[in-house]
Amino acid sequence: MKYQISIEGGTAFTVAAEEDTLLRGALRAGMALPHECSVGGCGACRFDLVDGLMESVWPEAPGLSERDRKRGKYLACQSRPLGDCTIRVRCDESYRPAVRAHRSAAELLARRALTPDMSEFTFRVPGATEFRPGQYALLYLPRTPGARAYSMANLPNEEGIWKFVIRRVPGGSGSNALFDQVGIGESIVFDGPYGHAYLREDSPRDIVCIAGGSGLAPMLSVARGALADGGSRRVHFFYGARGQADLGALDALEKLAEDERLALSVVLSAPESTWKGPTGFVHEEVERNLTAPLGSYDFYFAGPPPMIEAIQALLMHKHQVPFGQIRFDRFV
Repeated sequence: MKYQISIEGGTAFTVAAEEDTLLRGALRAGMALPHECSVGGCGACRFDLVDGLMESVWPEAPGLSERDRKRGKYLACQSRPLGDCTIRVRCDESYRPAVRAHRSAAELLARRALTPDMSEFTFRVPGATEFRPGQYALLYLPRTPGARAYSMANLPNEEGIWKFVIRRVPGGSGSNALFDQVGIGESIVFDGPYGHAYLREDSPRDIVCIAGGSGLAPMLSVARGALADGGSRRVHFFYGARGQADLGALDALEKLAEDERLALSVVLSAPESTWKGPTGFVHEEVERNLTAPLGSYDFYFAGPPPMIEAIQALLMHKHQVPFGQIRFDRFV
């Protein structure tokens, strides 16, 4: 069974009755619905229900404010149609899926510790791996309500391998389930790829990748993609961490830095006295390090919300970098 979803004043698409959310169904139908985190945190996928019935999967999702709820707003990533519906939303071509997402079983092949609280997880999904560098997937984990979004760290491949760099969050049901309850050889439900903050390969500008914490994963993928295209663009890679214990995640970066087109900068915000490198916040090191006007680069960044906000202020307000040269996904 399929339900027809009509966009007021626009087009219509169909969603399978068994689809878990309106957003996932819309993206699988190739629709350009605005979205970012896909898990209820950011509020980018808000819409109005004009007609029909819609079930709220997570009524308390933080992506909706109390004012939004009083006005009858919904989140597409946390709403499931119960029949034919009409919605009011402004589509945006920049959100049209670059690769159609699919749902499948993913087998955990390997888990490798990078730092005391961060590991690389390697999954295998049937068929070739198709995504754009910088995108993410949704993982459905044991005894964890809803999905968790994690970005890929590798590149597309024919072997069906998807790699993620994931930090264990204290009290986080999703990350703790992944670390403690999914054994090697076991399978979970996988859904992806998603996200629009992926590498644009047609730009002539040099690239700046800024990563904080487990935001390392999508930035690794973007850097790998940029270097793999064989062009002349340089990649300036900035990694921000708290202390030396976090530097175990840098093995892959140091290998990438063997390519003369990549320049690596590591900055620690709370280092021990033995640290001789830059200190402070990573966005400050970006401003200190880059010699050309910031508007001459393409920026990709991922990390905790305070870092994202600081980089946005630096690029958009202080240096007036055009928005079309700034790529990031919000996860809150």
